[in-house]
Amino acid sequence: MLFPTLDFGLFFLPVLLLVWTVGLASNEWRKIILLLASWVFYGFWDWRFVALLIASAAINWGCAQAIQRRLDDGRSAQPWLGIGVATNLAILGFFKYFGFFLEQLAPILARAGWGRDLPVLEIILPVGISFFTFQGMSYLIDIARRQTAPASFLDITLLMSFFPHLVAGPIVRASHLVPQFKAAPRLTRGMVATALILICWGLFKKTVVASELATGLVDKTFFDPSAQTGLDLALGAYGYAVQIYCDFSAYSDMAVGLAALLGYRFPRNFDQPYRATSLQDFWRRWHISLSSWLRDYLYISLGGNRGGVWFICRNLMITMLLGGFWHGAKWTFLIWGALHGGVLAIERLWREWRPEGFPALPKPIAILIIFHIVVAGWIFFRADTLEGALAYFSQLWAFRPGLTLASPLLCGLIALGLAIHFTPPTLLPTMARRVAAWPAPVLGLAVGLAILLTDAMRFEGVAAFIYYQF
Repeated sequence: MLFPTLDFGLFFLPVLLLVWTVGLASNEWRKIILLLASWVFYGFWDWRFVALLIASAAINWGCAQAIQRRLDDGRSAQPWLGIGVATNLAILGFFKYFGFFLEQLAPILARAGWGRDLPVLEIILPVGISFFTFQGMSYLIDIARRQTAPASFLDITLLMSFFPHLVAGPIVRASHLVPQFKAAPRLTRGMVATALILICWGLFKKTVVASELATGLVDKTFFDPSAQTGLDLALGAYGYAVQIYCDFSAYSDMAVGLAALLGYRFPRNFDQPYRATSLQDFWRRWHISLSSWLRDYLYISLGGNRGGVWFICRNLMITMLLGGFWHGAKWTFLIWGALHGGVLAIERLWREWRPEGFPALPKPIAILIIFHIVVAGWIFFRADTLEGALAYFSQLWAFRPGLTLASPLLCGLIALGLAIHFTPPTLLPTMARRVAAWPAPVLGLAVGLAILLTDAMRFEGVAAFIYYQF
């Protein structure tokens, strides 16, 4: 069930009505309504995986209780923390990486003379599994670190099932959302205005910019790079940089807006990442909930900045390799992670060894360099295979002149996407404050017209969000 569809609208409006009628009488009933609605939302793809979602929440709830008991008794929480984290990783590993490791194992066994038919399992990847397993792990680690307290079974199940962020984030931590579940939320006029602005903004970015760039340019250039000219491939790479930003930030905007209409606040997930002057700065701005998760639960656990510069570089590389592998069981994601880890390590070495008084790059030049490093990484990220990524680069540098795919519309969409990215941060809050002052009938009419206009500008069907596959 995609956010910018009629199906979702018919699902969300009754949920919103129930939450603010039945839910006003009892906060527990409010949470039960939201939990049941979340299971319906998730079951729309495949009802069988609702059981996996419930089982995952039950495992994390049980491990959290055991961790807290050991802490209360003055004992180490590591045994139950290890069990909980290992179970989450086992769930993620089986569904997401079993086929990949089996594929890598087959030729090794054959060379060793142990070749035989390995079992073949057609494993369906549950939507959003990477997100809700990471939420479960962070919840257990925070309890073991005494940074949060165990939640009730209802609260932890709702945390891991809450439909606005269930399938593509942001990764909302228990310490942020569970305290909001414990008290009945209040819905202010400002929250409504902000939510509606974010939803309409996200709808526009997804349906008008991201989907049209995907179907008109990006999918075609990556499908067969050898059939395209160098200029088309360059435009396709820039187009994908705009597409993935508009696509993923649109989902995050709509998730934040939908949660706000239900009375809850989500953290910000994007902050103009292509404005970054270093790759470290990029990761402070891109997919903030994931980058902060990798920092707090992986990088720091590896030792973080404690130790010498080479130790820090090792931690950066391991973190980004695993961050790449989190995105999917493909060599292209590992190379993407290695590229980012390598550049982060080089930046760290330069900060340590930079000659005293050596001038820094002018900001516009630094932004251009980092942007193009990120775009190069996106080619590996988007390519279906390693061979496809290498073919893309080889044809790009061959650079046969001419354009076959580009059109004024597609070039305009790339420019529009970049303009959206560089929109002043104060624009949306300012619009929300002005909208909040409108009379209720005018507000409702304006939102309806904005949604209809966005829908009318959609040339083809809406493609699935990119991060649904993770």
